[in-house]
Amino acid sequence: MDIKDCIIYEKTIPAHPAVYDDFPENLLPELAGYLKEHGIEKLYCHQTEMFEKVTSGKNVVITTSTASGKTLSFLLPVLQDILKNPLTRAIFIYPTKALAADQYRAIAPYLEYFGENRIVAGVYDGDTPVAERTRIRQSANIILTNPEMVNGAFLPNHSKYGFDFIFSNLQYIVIDELHTYRGAFGSHLANVFRRLSRVCRYYHSNPQFLCSSATIANPVELAAEICGKQFALVDKDGSPAAERGYYLIQPPKIMGKDDNYYGQVRITTVAAELLPELMDEGKNFIAFTKSRKNVEIVLKETRDHLEAEGFLGTHKPDEISGYRGGYTSLERKQIENQMISGELMGLVSTNALELGIDIGKISTTVLVGYPGTRASFWQQTGRAGRSGKRSSNYLILDNQPFDQYIALEPGWLFEGSSENAVIDKNNLIIELAHIRAAAAEIPLTLDDISLFPDLGEAIPVLLRAEELSSHNGKFAWSGGEFPAGDFSMRNIDEKRYKLLHKDSGKEITEMDESQAFRELHDGAVYMHDGVAYQVTKLDLESRTAYAVPFNGNYYTVAAGEANVKIVHESKNMPLARTELHFGDVNVSDYVYMFKKMQFHNHQNLGYEQLPKALSKDYDTESTWMRVPENVVKVYRGLIQVNENTKMVRNNYYEGVCFALKNAARMVTMTEQEDIGVITSANALELAFDTSSDVDIYFYDKYVGGLGFAEKIYDNMEDIIQNAVKLVKGCGCKDGCAACVGDYRLDRQMVLFGLENLLEHWDVPMGVKTAEHAPSTFRRKEFSFEKLGEQWQEFCKKISENGENFAAFLQTVPAVEVRERMLILKLSSAFYADWVMEPGNRESLKNIISYYADVPVGFQIQVALADEVREPDKDAMEKMERRLK
Repeated sequence: MDIKDCIIYEKTIPAHPAVYDDFPENLLPELAGYLKEHGIEKLYCHQTEMFEKVTSGKNVVITTSTASGKTLSFLLPVLQDILKNPLTRAIFIYPTKALAADQYRAIAPYLEYFGENRIVAGVYDGDTPVAERTRIRQSANIILTNPEMVNGAFLPNHSKYGFDFIFSNLQYIVIDELHTYRGAFGSHLANVFRRLSRVCRYYHSNPQFLCSSATIANPVELAAEICGKQFALVDKDGSPAAERGYYLIQPPKIMGKDDNYYGQVRITTVAAELLPELMDEGKNFIAFTKSRKNVEIVLKETRDHLEAEGFLGTHKPDEISGYRGGYTSLERKQIENQMISGELMGLVSTNALELGIDIGKISTTVLVGYPGTRASFWQQTGRAGRSGKRSSNYLILDNQPFDQYIALEPGWLFEGSSENAVIDKNNLIIELAHIRAAAAEIPLTLDDISLFPDLGEAIPVLLRAEELSSHNGKFAWSGGEFPAGDFSMRNIDEKRYKLLHKDSGKEITEMDESQAFRELHDGAVYMHDGVAYQVTKLDLESRTAYAVPFNGNYYTVAAGEANVKIVHESKNMPLARTELHFGDVNVSDYVYMFKKMQFHNHQNLGYEQLPKALSKDYDTESTWMRVPENVVKVYRGLIQVNENTKMVRNNYYEGVCFALKNAARMVTMTEQEDIGVITSANALELAFDTSSDVDIYFYDKYVGGLGFAEKIYDNMEDIIQNAVKLVKGCGCKDGCAACVGDYRLDRQMVLFGLENLLEHWDVPMGVKTAEHAPSTFRRKEFSFEKLGEQWQEFCKKISENGENFAAFLQTVPAVEVRERMLILKLSSAFYADWVMEPGNRESLKNIISYYADVPVGFQIQVALADEVREPDKDAMEKMERRLK
């Protein structure tokens, strides 16, 4: 394989000189002296601009390129105030402990130059020794930390251990890598800053916020949403840049003798051939992979190539190293020093090196697969070219939708607008968690109405729960000891599950219930920090999953059903041939099987049934749109249902949803599991008129929603157009896993559905038919129509499987099926009312739907049986006497 033959696109970004400014007039002479002593005679224009805006009292977000001197931009005004007033305190917040430690090393020369009597700094995180924590609280002007520590240590203890002095003198809060705070993490951080503003108000301080971010579409909006302040933007980049070359590599396609497409050469294989060539050319490099497993594969295969060259080769296998999570700080420092000294020529890394950590001068980057967002792409490629010499950047395209879209539309990557980072700080679950924490820190007052928009609803709930008590117009905390510890900063759901190593018992990760049902079910392959684990058991009672290391050739994707019910519509608007709606919905998620997807080519290896279905019912936000009538008519005509297995074939709605979901993720910076895209339940209901209404729902897979669906609503036309491009431009013959999600679906027919959303298109001719391999789809054992006859057998089955409410259903003597309604015949009027309570009714519907082939719109009703048991008044009187 000749790598040059695989390059499908080249782009050169020309060099440009620096744009300098003189030092600001109000810059302290001693700071100017430090800069000159270290070879800095002038500042880049963006550094001067930020200094002037900060010193004029503005909150500022800076979005200049990687290695443009952003750290100096926010550090100078902070140091200026510290040198003027040694009581000044600043909190620097970083998303990871490793980055905070690295940035401390960047600040160290200033500390050494000015001395401990002028400027003191320290890293304050979970690994900081107790004595060092005390020193930092007492004397550090700059405290480098992370969001979890601010939430769990700084705010709950604001009146203790010297934190009161810090908050009283807090002048600056610096947030580095702002773009990483999106989704649940960003929504939590925004509420942490709501609480922080209360504490600062209590201590009569009003700190400025200084943020740095990679290039995203909405930096000012994101900064304002997270910090609750108005922001000025600094985006004119004055740093110089050498010429940069970009190369897109499309691995060779694998074609069989039958002319069928069988995927492509693995991206790790291509990388392992490219890296020795770079070493022969004398280029220092970083190769970024998306998992720790791929780090090891690329590293081993590259070393194997170098070893095979033997004495004829010019480089040795030990001139390349891995760099990933799990290394100690000492190991990382040693690798960094080896790179700087030239002892190493290259590193193979996960995204551990993406966030600004310094590892010396690099001339080349190799991205082994598109990293998922343009922000990450520019962060990773920005690691090269810092020496002022030309850099080269290679992107090896995986057989994934984003990668293949870039192959089709390189301009989207290089010239298109960046993605939006989305948060929803008013998510009710997140807001309530932080209202509880805020009340424990300082009693709630009328002033807090301006911070928490749902405070009026939250306080009565907390009063009834006896977690608040009223005192002279304020509401004080009377609940548990540490409400700030009752939630995870990176999740929403209060129900949290732990994944433990089965042998060692060590905790691997923690997540909310929705995510656990999708990713920690029995048999799931879970990737954490690049290591693969297979779940051996999910214990619902203890909310614990157990896993062992996994070395198989596949990953898993949960499969099942999701039913969406509209709760409230907030807004709507027409769009071409459809109409958009946005509002609140209720989602019932059922996971009852999972797909095994082969690594590298992402083909479906088959399904496996779960021993017991996992169900989750939650309210969230959704955008939905109507599928045009001509599309519904055609798609329903193509559907085939195997009567023996109930397996649906030729479901072209799935291909449409697959393409739309990937196009939506391009806009919202979301991961695969952040959003769901499905059709309404009647889409596959062949008993309906072939042209009856069918909707497509885009919903947030988080309780209460996180704002993704609303951003999709705002950008739907672009999303549809990008989905059309993704499918139309794919290089496959007639449909594959990258463009339509399943090689058995005809690409032209999926395209027909997408294009008809915007304008009328005729039905394509000659739709392909594909062989369907044997599947583990199960046939539901019970027919809804015959449930009355099979009731006892049905109850026995669900009891054997340990389902909730199985014991109750066994007490129901008979049921009646009437159209789409199942009527439970009960012997007690009280029990009838109890069953019809919404939570109980929905749970019963879920259980019956899982085991019986129920129709769309299935409902449960109750009726009194022929023999009704009257309440035993003597027994009730006896119980009442005992209670007295």
